[in-house]
Amino acid sequence: MAFSSEDAARLIAQGRRDAAIATARAAADGNDPAALLQLAIWLLVGRHLPRDLIAARQFLRRASEAGSVDASHMEIALAANGSGAARDWPGAVALLRAVAATDPVAADQLQLVEQMALGREGMPLRIPTPERLCESPEILRYSGFISPDECRHLAQSAEDLLAPAQVMDPATNRLIEHPIRTSDFAVIGPTREDLVIQAILRRIAVASDTAVEQGEPLNILRYAVGQQYRLHSDALPNVVNQRTKTAILYLNDNFKGGGTLFPDAEVQVAPVAGDLLLFTNTLPNGRPDPVARHAGLPVVQGTKWIATRWIRANPFDVWNPS
Repeated sequence: MAFSSEDAARLIAQGRRDAAIATARAAADGNDPAALLQLAIWLLVGRHLPRDLIAARQFLRRASEAGSVDASHMEIALAANGSGAARDWPGAVALLRAVAATDPVAADQLQLVEQMALGREGMPLRIPTPERLCESPEILRYSGFISPDECRHLAQSAEDLLAPAQVMDPATNRLIEHPIRTSDFAVIGPTREDLVIQAILRRIAVASDTAVEQGEPLNILRYAVGQQYRLHSDALPNVVNQRTKTAILYLNDNFKGGGTLFPDAEVQVAPVAGDLLLFTNTLPNGRPDPVARHAGLPVVQGTKWIATRWIRANPFDVWNPS
């Protein structure tokens, strides 16, 4: 009988975790692709099995060879971003090209990657020249930073993940509606960073003069009519590794309202699809810059899509964010 992740989940819900793991391992010994993928996921998440990125990569390789397309996409992402092994952009592209021969999703991603002007390691060969909107804080706008096809790809990459923004209530330890951000949002974790997304993240790194490893996972946000991100600072309180810069990609502009306002800097930015807004959140001494406070104004008509990347002062471990 083929392995079923649903059956494994039922065993775990019954308190029979060891039985679920044993069932998956037995099926994996028979090269069952679903079992191999399930073991890889448990090892990546660190739930039911201790986190082990190296072992997870091995199970993903076996699952991919056994015919799991989902495992192939995860392996490609992790190969390129260096999870469980050294970053290998050429190897990831080779894997994508092999999967694209039979998988239309991979074929679409490969076509987008091949349209980009990239070096051997996936770094951009050129980026647009920015317009400086403010000196202090530094606010830069890059027109045409990503293409219309790349805008659509980013939005579509999060459609199955989008959920209302929430925050933990310290008084009740329950998730409640986010007090200042009323959008739907999704976080693109390392297993979902396909090569199109990773190439864009490398482009942001060059524009911001930072390393790719300094960025937090990309956030995709969708704002409906009336939704907004009230005045706030992206800098965090009492952290060692501060958010020094913010990158906002505007993914569409067929809506009204929804501008980005820096009231203390007297700057307001009207979204244009494909543009990148890049600004600094901290003072030269590393402390939060109060003038960098900003707001995403309410959407008046239509739906606004953006992608946000917060960039830290030092490398950020996406697998251990705390």
